[in-house]
Amino acid sequence: MSLWLHWYQALRLLRPALSRNLTFLWFATITAAFTVRGDLLGVTSLVRALKLNPRCYERLLGCFHSEAIKLDTLCSLWTRVVLGLFASPVRINHRLVLVGDGIKVAKRGKKMPGVKLLHQVSDSNKPEYIMGHSLQSVCILMNAASSVFAVPLASHIHEGFIWSNRDRRTLLDKMINLLRATGVEQAFYFVADAFYASGKMADGLIKRGNHLVSRVKSTAVAFASCPVPEKKKRGRPKLYGAKVLLKSLLADIDSMQISPSVVYGETEGTLRYRMRDLLWRPTGRLVRFVAVVHPRRGNCVLMCTDTTLDPVEIIRIYGLRFKIEHTFKQAVNVIGSFSYHFWMMDMKPTRRRSGDKYMPCESAQYRCNVKRKVHAYHVFIQACHIAQGLAQYLSSTFPALVWASFGSWLRTIRPEIPPSELVVTTALRQCLPQFLLSSSDCDTLAKFIFEKQDKNQMEFFRLSG
Repeated sequence: MSLWLHWYQALRLLRPALSRNLTFLWFATITAAFTVRGDLLGVTSLVRALKLNPRCYERLLGCFHSEAIKLDTLCSLWTRVVLGLFASPVRINHRLVLVGDGIKVAKRGKKMPGVKLLHQVSDSNKPEYIMGHSLQSVCILMNAASSVFAVPLASHIHEGFIWSNRDRRTLLDKMINLLRATGVEQAFYFVADAFYASGKMADGLIKRGNHLVSRVKSTAVAFASCPVPEKKKRGRPKLYGAKVLLKSLLADIDSMQISPSVVYGETEGTLRYRMRDLLWRPTGRLVRFVAVVHPRRGNCVLMCTDTTLDPVEIIRIYGLRFKIEHTFKQAVNVIGSFSYHFWMMDMKPTRRRSGDKYMPCESAQYRCNVKRKVHAYHVFIQACHIAQGLAQYLSSTFPALVWASFGSWLRTIRPEIPPSELVVTTALRQCLPQFLLSSSDCDTLAKFIFEKQDKNQMEFFRLSG
């Protein structure tokens, strides 16, 4: 069976999320084009990738804006499909491991809703301030041979608008809502950086039986448990004992426990750690803190709201957090998940260095148009996440078939590591003509794409056939 047949069998599981079959075929065409396109220049690249008739451009735009695509249903169904496709999710204490983070995408369009001035802290040569969209993303960790994939589940734009004076939601509230929108029904650990180490985030997860694993800031404090007094005194009993500066856990390194390094990618070496269960005032409950001293990567203090989790496992889980950064890099450079360029013609132009847009003073029709455009952005991003997730699925499940279909050359090929998204998309691009020509009579999607192609652009397919 060819790669494309495996690809389409997996994608077909998302059919219930779209209300009409025609909408699903257009959505499947869009996802296929995201997978094989050679440039990242918006919707026009989709037309070029599949040699479509230029008249299909308007239909593709209409699909992104279509109300027939229920985004919440699509996100939750995609999560269930991912859990069904991948054979070996990363599990700790019988819990799944989800990773979350924010990403800022530069956008200079004056008529793109949600664009605002953003500040970014980075050690690289990135500018300190940019105009763009601020998104938050959730991925799930999956084992693949000797490697681990962070499979993208959902990403939403969470800044740029003030819809109501009564809306007091922060980015933490919106991240909790995004986790709920993914529809993960099994218990999980949510791994995030120090920004998400807050009582609001921890309480929102614990209410649903989940737990937070994060790094804490160097200035954070906790409290020892207050001993029960022998004699009852007047007034409310003390809840917190002595204050503990968490960075003090890193003192006296020689007294720390020694463990073989469990950081991802390290097969030798040791690290030191110290564990203490302390009361954390933001949650009002005991939290497990682990101070870690790594010989090369430096020192940090980790926290976990699950006080039964082994400290070495906490270190290992947090060491996998960087996988979402790798997913972001592939999403930006290979798939083009954030390369949308949808304009809103009747929008008031965004001024340079402006902030959130105040929407209550706008007309109902204007607000509706803005929501429609943001919906198109989210559909674009979700389709790219699905394309990337399917590439990761083919890489982890059919690596031999991927390499056999690659049709190109790499200087280093490591059989023990699954192929990257770039290798999979190249292999699918090589197999596309054969899939369309040999399956158009029996396969619905192949026939649909074949009928929409521009016959004047078919030379590539004839040569490949």
